[in-house]
Amino acid sequence: MRVHELAKELGIASKALLAELHGLDIEAKSHMSNLDEEAIQLMREHFQPGAAEPPAKAPAEAKPATPAEPEAAPEAPAAPEPEAESVAPEPADGKVIKVKGAVTVKDLADKLSVRPNELVAELMGMNVFASINERVDVNVAKKIAEKHGYELEHEKRAAEHKLTQRKAPEDEEPQDDAPEDLQPRGPVVTFLGHVDHGKTSLLDKIRDTAVTEGESGGITQHIGAYTVEVGGHRITFLDTPGHAAFTAMRARGADLTDIAVIIIAADDGIMPQTKEAIMHAKAAGVSLMIAINKIDLPTANVDRVKQQLQADGMTPEDWGGEMICVPVSAQTGEGIDHLLEMILLQAEILELKANPNRKASGFVIEAQMEAGTGPTANLLITRGTLNVGDVVLSGQYHGRVRALINDHGAKVKSVGPATPVRCLGLSGVPEAGAAFRTCASDKVARAAANRAAQASKEQQIVAPKKGSLEDLFAQIEETRKLELKAILKADTQGSVEAIVQSLEDIKSDKVTLNIILSSPGNITVNDVMLASASSAVILGFHVALEPGVSASAKHEGVEVNLHMVIYELIDQVRRAMLGLLEPELKERVVGTAEVKQVFNIGKTGKIAGCLVTSGSITPRLRARVKRDGEVLFEGHIATLKHFQDEVAEVREAQECGVRLDNFADFEEGDVLEFYEMEELEQSL
Repeated sequence: MRVHELAKELGIASKALLAELHGLDIEAKSHMSNLDEEAIQLMREHFQPGAAEPPAKAPAEAKPATPAEPEAAPEAPAAPEPEAESVAPEPADGKVIKVKGAVTVKDLADKLSVRPNELVAELMGMNVFASINERVDVNVAKKIAEKHGYELEHEKRAAEHKLTQRKAPEDEEPQDDAPEDLQPRGPVVTFLGHVDHGKTSLLDKIRDTAVTEGESGGITQHIGAYTVEVGGHRITFLDTPGHAAFTAMRARGADLTDIAVIIIAADDGIMPQTKEAIMHAKAAGVSLMIAINKIDLPTANVDRVKQQLQADGMTPEDWGGEMICVPVSAQTGEGIDHLLEMILLQAEILELKANPNRKASGFVIEAQMEAGTGPTANLLITRGTLNVGDVVLSGQYHGRVRALINDHGAKVKSVGPATPVRCLGLSGVPEAGAAFRTCASDKVARAAANRAAQASKEQQIVAPKKGSLEDLFAQIEETRKLELKAILKADTQGSVEAIVQSLEDIKSDKVTLNIILSSPGNITVNDVMLASASSAVILGFHVALEPGVSASAKHEGVEVNLHMVIYELIDQVRRAMLGLLEPELKERVVGTAEVKQVFNIGKTGKIAGCLVTSGSITPRLRARVKRDGEVLFEGHIATLKHFQDEVAEVREAQECGVRLDNFADFEEGDVLEFYEMEELEQSL
């Protein structure tokens, strides 16, 4: 029997049971550890109501100070349970470093007294790629500090998470909650993994809806959040796109997550994109679980997946490791209940808590401009309670909440921590992943939004650069590059970011992709006018055309492309970039001939009597006349004859007469090369 199973039987938390086991020197690494019958019986006698005290504890209480008796020593620690919860000794003086707000690589290197380039290399070893002036995740910074023998204490600022404005005095609220104000909350779970391994289908089975059927291509096209009720407990799922190019979106999904469930198909095994998802989850410092999907297929091989996990240092718990692996089937539902049970168990171990009795704050999951509704944002509340009528601020956008709609489409008056909700009433469409908070009044929110907008404008202002000859030559060289300009419109801000990230990953030294506008919303006449003025194409994803767009696009000669599947949009842009490149011409020598005799045919001119020495000759080929290795002439064949007849081809070892356009100065011994130009499609 495992620790968590016994804890469930005894009606206690797994952590409390582990503490008791450790106090009795019974080995149990985690809630997934197996217990022998003696330990199980001992715990039952101790925790079951009305049971007598276990014999192991009586001597320890009767003789607390008998170190001379060897058999009493192992049992003595049973009474002081708090010692089992101690984690590590306090660091020595000077070994604690404090940081406030964002942690940059340079600042962290200064505090650790190491060179920045050494720290960059160390981060790369953790699959974190950051330059000297870039921010690093706080959890990653703590791990780095621990490696160097330091403890890092992070003090959050009100300006964190992209909210660059300061709080007004009347809007101040303590950042940290008192322990007595914290209440248990449900876990936020993200499904990550390789495309088509069944993330959305599995979620679809869990909440018994039809998300997959409504998606084009059967693949999730933008982020959604859904809450399910399991045994009186709530679990919130973030559903992220599975396309490998959307690494930034997956990383953001993990940052909002308590538990990351990596979905691996039992027939495919671990793919490169699966490893990529695992790296993002580990970098975000979230708890990991594995769900091995598609076990209903005849080609499923669960043991092979576990072998791959073990090879990557993630040994499954039933093979003696710590990684929870749950075989499931999104088609039959097998293993779903066990997966949900393991998620709740992980949440219990994490002891997730939040204060619902304060102003709401959290993050934007996605945002979009909806016809007839205006800007809407899907929010995930991390703490506090959001009510209809509250004033919400996210970056440079603010507004009073007009309505809150839950994931089932029902209007609600308020939502608490770890709950997703669609919010109506913002003044614009905030960025996906941006933080939001509740303000005391419209005045406070408007002032903060204006400060954020002004700060954003100032960041875009670039100081004038002095000119130089090198810069001039660089500009000239830059103007020679081909450029594909595009306007991107998508249904949500999350989709916009994901597509832009994918398009930026199309690398080319020959063609530049310039996205001059990217925003959520339908395609408008203004978009067509902008495309016409800048010679751009318009790309639409899951959007419609506003009235008059088709006629305007036809009149202006603007190309408008609508797509329902992201892959098709990315592929079309790649083909369009290739289409700007002229085909590369490559010469291919088809045949050679040697001039044996020159015939003068009066007005017709001179004809070279030749012997074909290699290949073959056809009239459509171009000819090159060589004498002593030097090229005298290149041009087209005027006539090709075999004796008196014009022919379509002369092969090797055959004789022929050749007359060229605009050349008649043949001499015996000249070599004629016959070639054609092939058009080869260039690559980006």
